[in-house]
Amino acid sequence: MEINENVYPRIIMGLDISTVCIGVCVVRDNGDNDKPEILYIGHKTPKIPRKIKGIESLFLKKQIFEEQFLPEILNNFDVTDVVIEEPLLSSNNIYTVADLIRFNGMISESIYRVLEIVPNFISSYDARLYSFPELVSIRKYNKKGEEYPLKHIKKAIEDQKAVLFGSYPFDVDKKTVMMNLVNELYHDGEIEWVYNKNNELKKENFDACDSLVCALAYVNINHHGFDDVKVEEAKYLTTTESPNVRIEYKTKIWDKVYDKVLIIENDKNKR
Repeated sequence: MEINENVYPRIIMGLDISTVCIGVCVVRDNGDNDKPEILYIGHKTPKIPRKIKGIESLFLKKQIFEEQFLPEILNNFDVTDVVIEEPLLSSNNIYTVADLIRFNGMISESIYRVLEIVPNFISSYDARLYSFPELVSIRKYNKKGEEYPLKHIKKAIEDQKAVLFGSYPFDVDKKTVMMNLVNELYHDGEIEWVYNKNNELKKENFDACDSLVCALAYVNINHHGFDDVKVEEAKYLTTTESPNVRIEYKTKIWDKVYDKVLIIENDKNKR
């Protein structure tokens, strides 16, 4: 991803594109250390006749997005930057992956032609890492949900093997975690999520949230550049009263430092 010239304020549009729903946000970055101001956040679900399938359906959805939504953005916001989450290619269905890539390209071309902006692209991993780097921790649990032994944890710390969602179980709902972090950051009624008739959050909110995560990551990269999260100052604390080891360590990226704590059963107490 190209880092743009630091001329502020910047009006950044973030997009999370799927073939069903497009999450969209627009934020203002003033170039200071304050969080970006949300100017718009929502989702667009282009509706087409059910009988239309395949590539033709993508063409029509792209046309609706281009003709009905992008002019609204153009008229209301002086967008300077666009950042798009790259398609996640982990699906076992090759046809789904192919459609995602095609539709992502179509929307990207519309952005270039209508807004006259060359979009930037960011992976979902980098979007989460650079928007909320506090997510990076030493992994405590394996895929079976079992706690790693102390020896494994020590080796991970020595080898700088901190990972995203490391403090969570393997099967954690990552989209929910991101939604919670966004709500902690913008907690003063700055985001109005959409609810269904049962007063439940609509799933489209997660697409809108992902678009904001992309924009927040883009802002941080523009301010600080790319960097790796480092693990520092690990301390292993034990007491005779407890069978556990308390591990205190710090993660650091840019000028940000996060205090971390792990409670692990002492290997010496295992039979």
